[in-house]
Amino acid sequence: MYKLEKTILAAVILGFLATAESKAQTIKKTVKPASTVKKTTKAAASPVKAATSSSVLKNQMDSLSAAIGVSFSNSLTSQGINEINSEVLTKTINASLKGDKTAFTPEDANKFIGEYFHKISAEKGATVRVEGEKFLEENKKRAGVTTTESGLQYEVIKTGDGPKPAETDKVKTHYHGTLTNGTVFDSSVDRGEPVEFPVNGVIKGWTEALQLMPVGSKWKLFIPYQLAYGERAAGPQIPAYSALVFEVELLEIVK
Repeated sequence: MYKLEKTILAAVILGFLATAESKAQTIKKTVKPASTVKKTTKAAASPVKAATSSSVLKNQMDSLSAAIGVSFSNSLTSQGINEINSEVLTKTINASLKGDKTAFTPEDANKFIGEYFHKISAEKGATVRVEGEKFLEENKKRAGVTTTESGLQYEVIKTGDGPKPAETDKVKTHYHGTLTNGTVFDSSVDRGEPVEFPVNGVIKGWTEALQLMPVGSKWKLFIPYQLAYGERAAGPQIPAYSALVFEVELLEIVK
């Protein structure tokens, strides 16, 4: 295990424990009294049936430890950490719970974690950005694709005969969004539910395109990262620096 991996784990666990304590306090404040629950409600079952039936979990403390382990590992995985030093992890947890000195103060741990993930994000972002730029460079050469001054690209699938919305209007649309590799990240079409929103309340590429589209039109948009979510990720499905592709149908201007 590399020294860096050992260090980041010590930092992460401190942050995790602080977050867990904060969540516990929030739950304590917001849980409704038992008297407000309907009488027909059954007593809550153990959240992990398979785990509680295991001979390893002999009491509530064992169950709590296992639950924290699952939650913590999921948190690490979502951040791209798939390997840890369990020895450092265990020692850091025990030291922190006992109030003993740890490798980091909570403040220094948060700082280290922020810098570490910023570095990782920048490295991943560089690759995503280059791939997006190459895609758009080739895409603009296709027949039927128009590129605006901002770098937005669009292809007209269907032209409507209605008015064009202003930046201050609210519109109803259907859309299907993918990454440049075709991975779907969101789709009102798949949900079967059109969406309403202000023209100036979405990403820049959408705001620009919608004002060019007559109601009833359906366009395919190819949006560079700087007109999408820029240098930040948008949830787990859209990495930072991602160029995005949308099929957008402008259904109406909402009055």
